[in-house]
Amino acid sequence: MASSLQAAVNFEKDLLPAITKKCMDCHKAPHVENGQKKEPKAGLRLDASWAILKGSENGPVLTPGAPDKSGIYESVTLPKDDDGHMPSKGEDMTKEEIALLKKWIEEGANFGGWVGSVEGMPAGAQTESARPYKPRPHDLFYAALEKEVKPLSDDALAKAREAGAQVAPVKVESPLVRVDFLTGVSKCDDSKVAAILPIKENIVQLDLGRTIITDAALKTVAQMPRLIALDLRQTKITDAGLEALIGLKKIESLNLYGTEVTDAGLKHLAKLKSLKNVYLWQSKATKAGVKQLTAAIPGLKASIE
Repeated sequence: MASSLQAAVNFEKDLLPAITKKCMDCHKAPHVENGQKKEPKAGLRLDASWAILKGSENGPVLTPGAPDKSGIYESVTLPKDDDGHMPSKGEDMTKEEIALLKKWIEEGANFGGWVGSVEGMPAGAQTESARPYKPRPHDLFYAALEKEVKPLSDDALAKAREAGAQVAPVKVESPLVRVDFLTGVSKCDDSKVAAILPIKENIVQLDLGRTIITDAALKTVAQMPRLIALDLRQTKITDAGLEALIGLKKIESLNLYGTEVTDAGLKHLAKLKSLKNVYLWQSKATKAGVKQLTAAIPGLKASIE
C-alpha cells in the first residue's frame, strides 16, 4: 500500500479489490438472492466504471479532482455511528484504502480502461467512462490565487482545529485549503464557523453539509474572498441567508441539496455570476425558478432532480 500512495493510483489493482470485498454486496447489478430480487442500495452500482460515474438515485457520487464533492469518498470517512457511513455493515475500509481512494479522485478518477459489468449499460456509456480527466476551472484558479496568499501559521491552524475544523491543503505545498467539519457535524454551529474566520484568506473549499448552522454563519462565509466551492447540503439555511453570499466573486459551486431554499433564494444566487454549478435536489426550489436562474447566469448547470 505504501508504494501505491507515492505513484499514480491504479484503480483496478489498488482500489477495486477493497471495493469488491467491502462494498459490492450492496452495490452491484440487480440479481436474485435466496429467491428474491435484490436491487443495488440507493440505486448505486460500483461494479462498473460507467455506473460509478452515473451515481445513485440521489445524484452523482464522484467528481473527478474533488474528493470533498464525491459522496463515494465522504461516505467512508464519516463516523461509524453516522447514518451515511459506508459500508453500512461488515468491514470498514482501512485508512490506507481511504487514502488511496482520495488520491485516486484527486488525480482525476481515471479507471485506466476498466469497465466492469456491462449489464444495463446505456449506449455510449463506455466512452464516457474512458473520457480523460480535464483540469477543472478550479485548478486554474488555484495557480493564480496561490500567488496572492501566504501559508497559514501553525497558530491559526491550531485554533481552527480546536473549533472542530479539518483543514487540508488543496494540493501538496499549497497555501490554499479546504475546510470541513465531517468528524463533528452535529457540533458545528455558527460560532464554530466564526472561529475559522482568521484563515478566511486561504479557504477555497468549505463543507458545512449536515451541520447545525443557521443563516448567521453565512455572514462569516461571505467574508472568504477566495471561496470557490461551498457545501450547505441538509442544513437549515434559508433564502434570507443566501443574500449574504452575493459578495462572493469567485464562487463556482454551491450545494443546497435537502435545504429549505425556494425560488426566492435563487433570485439572490442570480447575482453570483461566477457560479457554474448549483445542486438543488430535495430543496423547495421549482423547475420554473431554476429556469430563471440559468437564464440569468449563462452556462450555469443547476441540478434539481
